[in-house]
Amino acid sequence: MKKALIIGSGLGGLSTALRLAKKGYKVTILEKHSTPGGRMNVIEMNGYKFDMGPSFMSMTYELDELFGSIGKKVPVTLEELDPLYQVFFEGKDKPRKIYKDLKKLEDEFADLEPNLAEKVDQYLTRAGQFFHDTEDKVVKSNFNNKLEYVLKLSRVPLKHLPYLFKTMWGEVDKTFKSEEVKIIFSLVAFFLGATPFNTPAIYSLLNYTEMRHNGYWKVRGGMYKLVEEIMKILNEFGVEVHYNTEIVSIGNNNGRLYQVVDQNGKTWEADIFISNSDAASFRGQILGRKNYSEDKLDKMHWTLAPFTVYLGVKGKMDRLMHHNYFLGSNFKGYADTIFTSSISPQKPYYYVNVLSKSDPETAPDGCENLFILCPVPDLRYKKDWSDKEELAQNIIDDLSARVGYDISSNIEVKKILAPDDWAKTLNLYKGSGLGLAHDIDQVGAFRPKNKDEVFNNLYYVGASTTPGTGLPMVIISSRLVTERIEVDHASAV
Repeated sequence: MKKALIIGSGLGGLSTALRLAKKGYKVTILEKHSTPGGRMNVIEMNGYKFDMGPSFMSMTYELDELFGSIGKKVPVTLEELDPLYQVFFEGKDKPRKIYKDLKKLEDEFADLEPNLAEKVDQYLTRAGQFFHDTEDKVVKSNFNNKLEYVLKLSRVPLKHLPYLFKTMWGEVDKTFKSEEVKIIFSLVAFFLGATPFNTPAIYSLLNYTEMRHNGYWKVRGGMYKLVEEIMKILNEFGVEVHYNTEIVSIGNNNGRLYQVVDQNGKTWEADIFISNSDAASFRGQILGRKNYSEDKLDKMHWTLAPFTVYLGVKGKMDRLMHHNYFLGSNFKGYADTIFTSSISPQKPYYYVNVLSKSDPETAPDGCENLFILCPVPDLRYKKDWSDKEELAQNIIDDLSARVGYDISSNIEVKKILAPDDWAKTLNLYKGSGLGLAHDIDQVGAFRPKNKDEVFNNLYYVGASTTPGTGLPMVIISSRLVTERIEVDHASAV
């Protein structure tokens, strides 16, 4: 029985552990922190429970594939969000609810956008065709080199070629008349750490996955429930997990990795190694690769950093739903400056998740748990976050005014994580929340590969490698890296 060592227990690492353990590998996981999950973690304070990072997912059929591959049923209860979310625009008292049902959506925007259902149907149909024509060829494939990737792209129908040369904003701008509707169909890019003004139009496929293909789903009891259930299965499979263990260096012998070394000097040996840690930190800091030097990494395009606030609040806020977006009145100007600003936004755009709306047991009776996410510049542009209390209060005051509730006077617990906290806690490069942006030259074979450039037995899984960021993508990533390991080590077990 060959040994596989997984560094990091994010969803990608845990999913890979499931697949390899089922195939007969002796799997060990090393985790820097005292709990598994990576970004998909939990924060608990005085009876309040918060999802630390992801609070919903789409493409839930990838969970069916993952657990089906190990002979299990999905061990959590998924609940579809309907409406998907609501959007508060500055200066407008009534939020706009976003429905998958196009007739309901048209009624919601009847005062702004004539024939909205027909326009959305055409928009989603185009995006859906691109999604299905590229999903297997690009998203769910391993690539050995860039030429192979380009050849696969050449098999994508030519009708999709214009998508490569347009922006997401250009696509919504030609489809819709209302500025509010354009912004709403752009949010999926903005809150994934990019702006629709520099995001390729191909990512309109995200609108398709949220509004037609699968929708948005939450896990009953919070997203961390998924991690907890995976850990139970890994325990059944005999997978060992060692917490408070951070890898700081490696050993190698004739181009083959044979051991890694933790912060206490202990060595860990295996036949195959899989890194679920951030590619920039592992390849750059641990392996010392020149292509992952700070100078080179800083020139790449990164997603925005997360600024997160977790609040336990006395009382109920009737105007909030499970998912809520709060926007200002200058979307283009905000998007143009937020990436490279050296100061905190004065009128921030932010997202609010209220898990207690659908899972009351995650907060004390009569209380709400608010998870606030505000995309902000990464540490390349704003290094000093000593003003994090001020920015958090700015957001809290704005939210209080817009939902008509005095939040500050009713806060029972509060925790703030600024980009420097995220960088330190999860080794995220310069605090970038979702890693490398999905520019055309940073996806597919242009993204860091899931097999190491030097070591024949070192692999990568997670948001940093192919196919990209997001919960469904890292589950697909676990399948791709497992397939690669099987090809390279056919007689491994």
